[in-house]
Formats: sequence, structure tokens, C-alpha cells
Amino acid sequence: MNRKIYILDSTLRDGAQGQGISFSLEDKIKICKSLDKLGIDYIEAGNPGSNPKDMELFKSMKNITLNHAKLVAFGSTRRMGTKVEEDKNLKDLLEAGVDTVVLFGKSWDFQVTDILRATLEENLSMIYESVKFLVDKGKTVIFDAEHFFDGYKNNEGYALKTIKTAKEAGAEVVVLCDTNGGTLPLEIIKIVSKTHEILGDSLGIHCHNDVGMAVANSVTAVEGGVNHIQGTFIGIGERCGNANLSTILPTLICKYNYELEASKNLDKLTKISRYISEISNITLTDDTPYVGASAFAHKGGMHIDAVSKDPKSYEHIKPELVGNKRRFLVSEVSGKSTIWKEVQKIFPTIKKDSEEVKLITNKLKELEFEGYQFEGAEGTVELVMRKIIGKYEPFFNLNHFKIIGEQPSLKGTFSSTALINITVDGKTEITAAEGDGPVNALDKSLRKALEVFYPQLRSVRLVDYKVRVLDSESNTGAKVRVLIESTDGVEKWSNVGVSKDIIEASWIALVDSIEYKLIKDIERKVRTYF
Repeated sequence: MNRKIYILDSTLRDGAQGQGISFSLEDKIKICKSLDKLGIDYIEAGNPGSNPKDMELFKSMKNITLNHAKLVAFGSTRRMGTKVEEDKNLKDLLEAGVDTVVLFGKSWDFQVTDILRATLEENLSMIYESVKFLVDKGKTVIFDAEHFFDGYKNNEGYALKTIKTAKEAGAEVVVLCDTNGGTLPLEIIKIVSKTHEILGDSLGIHCHNDVGMAVANSVTAVEGGVNHIQGTFIGIGERCGNANLSTILPTLICKYNYELEASKNLDKLTKISRYISEISNITLTDDTPYVGASAFAHKGGMHIDAVSKDPKSYEHIKPELVGNKRRFLVSEVSGKSTIWKEVQKIFPTIKKDSEEVKLITNKLKELEFEGYQFEGAEGTVELVMRKIIGKYEPFFNLNHFKIIGEQPSLKGTFSSTALINITVDGKTEITAAEGDGPVNALDKSLRKALEVFYPQLRSVRLVDYKVRVLDSESNTGAKVRVLIESTDGVEKWSNVGVSKDIIEASWIALVDSIEYKLIKDIERKVRTYF
């Protein structure tokens, strides 16, 4: 299938309505640039009539050139009883200064009569006059038929009349919205197919994920004739979120062979998805299709053996197509072959039957016996390998540190202060930092000291911290395993530490995390140089 499909990203508008999401102006500009690099056709940058921050973005983006994407403003049809020339929302859409506008209007008769408190005819007039007003002003209009599927099921004739009205007024694309996110794939294909027969091409889909079907519904709609898809990256949005474009894009490209502009840049998908996730302050779950850390991860020995012989045995596409990578998880079920494949990623000249591979295998199993778990801590595994092979040198020496705990304040909060003394290349740095508990304070203090010598650590932060008691019968003398996940805004990595002291276990993981980051930075510089 070579049909051209157009993608509209609504991360900055619909996605920003998700719980806990708050983008700064700089965040929004970064996301716009990233989406443009990927090849997104339209970027819905916000509703200029709803808040000053959105209008500020439109003004700022006038000085930024996008290579492909078109910036789009979003707003509603005119208010009931207001002339289009006097409607503030429509004026703000014009003031945004963009060529394309997404205009939404009601397609569900219940929404018109019971929520909007308008007559059905008045709603049609609002749609027609608003679309025509913007078209006459030289704007390309994409009409979002809000609640279309619920409206169609409740009053098919009226729902169809609303989108016909928008089309007659000059809308270039009519988008069918599953606003409540409750429609199922079989309903989608039936309704979209019939609507396509009536309205023809330039039909779009906008799905929410309230029953977990947003991606399936979006892909199904394309089979029904849709050539314009709206969604958000990593699926963020109000309630249960929107259709996840990081899943939809590779599915349409790799599974259906549709023509998308993003096809040219699909190998950037994982990096950009994780970057947007970081900006959104959302942890991208490991099991996210295509771009998650576990999307191409293999743990079982039989699976690893099969993938080694032919990747298609347990992988539906090549991970490199979407910029991801294959991972063989090191665990208690790993054999020497698995360890060797991990070693080869870093040291490709080392042979499978070498003494180094044998020593690494034995060391990892010994550490697992002590309580370490490596399947989610590749950073620590790599450091173990480097130490045994002789390709490791510490980046700093700890002289001493001290944790000072403070009594809870009147608000009931407990804070700690960490004092740390380290030496780098003969130079000593002493710092102190306060945190929410001893581990947080130690993390802040260590980074503060090291940033004097390694400024790149300013971009590093912890995104996850897990503690597990290993032998609970020992009560307070039990061993604990600390697993931390870190990020520099682009990549993520995990490290593990084990001790009877939670502070020491945390320290081991923190140090490994920082050293792993510094090693990778050095390797990137070397590759870039050569």
C-alpha cells in the first residue's frame, strides 16, 4: 500500500491536558524541533485563545524555521449568539499567524442540546460560519468533529450533517473524533468506511485511549479510508491519554507499508520518543512497543539461542529500524554464550572460549549469589566486565562522607544533609547538600562535588530508585538490593548495589551510575573524533 498518510501531533495541546504534564515555553520549542526532525506533518502547538503561554509559543516559533512540519493553532467554532467577526477565539486563531487551523465543533446532538444548550440548527450555523470565516481569511482548516462516534451511534443523520457542513464551508480535512475513547475497533471500521463513502478522501481520525484501543482504532480507521491521523507522542493526554504515535508510526510504516514522511527518519523514533518522555517528566515504561527498553529484550536461554541464530524467531522487526537495540538480559538463567554476546558489544575481539569470558561469567554468578540482580542493571554488568578485562579506571576516589539526619519539621517532613570529600587527579573537593532523606542528600552531594570536574553530570538525574530486602528473616540486619535508573535526558541506564547497609548499597549503585555515564561520554567522543 502506497497511500500517503499525514500525521498531526497534539502533544503540546491534547497531551498537555494529561495529569502532571506542564510544559515550559522552552520545553515546547524543543518538542517542536524534535517532531520536525522526525517528519511529523502537523504540530498542534496549542489553543492561542485559552492561555497566554500558547500564544507566546506561536510568537516565538515565528523566528524558528521548521524543515517540514506545519505549526497549527487549535480552537473552537464561534460562540453561540456571537458573530464570527466578533468572536474572540477566532480572532486569536488569526493572531497566531499560522497557515493551518484546527477547528473543533460538536457532532453529537446530546452535546449540542444538553451541554452547549444550543439548537441543532444553530450548531450547524456555528460550524459553517466559523470554517468559512477562516477559509476566507486564507487559512487551511482541519475540522475536528468532536464526539463524532458517540454522535453517529445516537443520531447518525445529524452527525453526518455536521461534517458535511464543515466540508461545504471549505474544511480541507474532516477528523472523526472518538472524544470519550469508548468506541471499539469493529465499530470504528464500520462507521469510518461508511463515512468515507459519503465524504470521500481527506478524512481523519482522533482517538482517546479510555478502553485501551486508541492505537488499534487509529490503525483500523486507516484501513477504512482515513489518511490523516492525530495523536500524541508516548500517548499522553487527558484521562487515559491519546493514541500513541510512537506505536502508530512504525506500525503503519513497517506493517502496512504506507507512505509517511516519517518513514525517512524512523531510525530516530526511539531517541525522540525517550527525549519527549524526559521533557514531559514521564518515565517511558520498558514494555512500550517499539521504543521501550524491553521491546527487543531477551532473557530465556532458548530465546537467546534462537535469536542469535535468526532474530526473526522472536522479533517482529529489526530493532534498528526504529532506533532501538537488541538486549540479552543477564540473569541466573544466563549461560556463557549470553555473557559472551554482552562482552562482544563492548570488546568485539574477545573470543567465546576466552579466559575473560569465563571469569566474567563466574563473577556475575558469584555476585548474583550475594544478592545482585543484573537483568535490569546493564550499567553494572558493563562495569564488571571492564574491571575483569582491565579496561577500567576510577574517575574519583572517595575520602569520606557523613550523613546528618534532622528531626521532622513542624510540617512533618524529614530532611538529611550529606557531607562528602572526594579527590580527582590529585585535587580534593568537599561539598554538602540537603535532601529528602539520606540517599537523596548523598546523591545531590556527590553530583555537586563531581560536577566541578565533570560538568556533563549536570544533565544526569535519578528517575527511579527501588529497594528490596533480600533476607527478611534477618530483620534489621538483612541485606538490601538497591536498583537505580538514571538519565541524561537522552539515554537511560540502570545500576545495582547490595549491602546490609542501605546507604552503602545506594552508594555502590550511585557510583556505578556516574562512572557508567562518564565512560560512555568518553567513548562517544572517541567515535566522533575518528
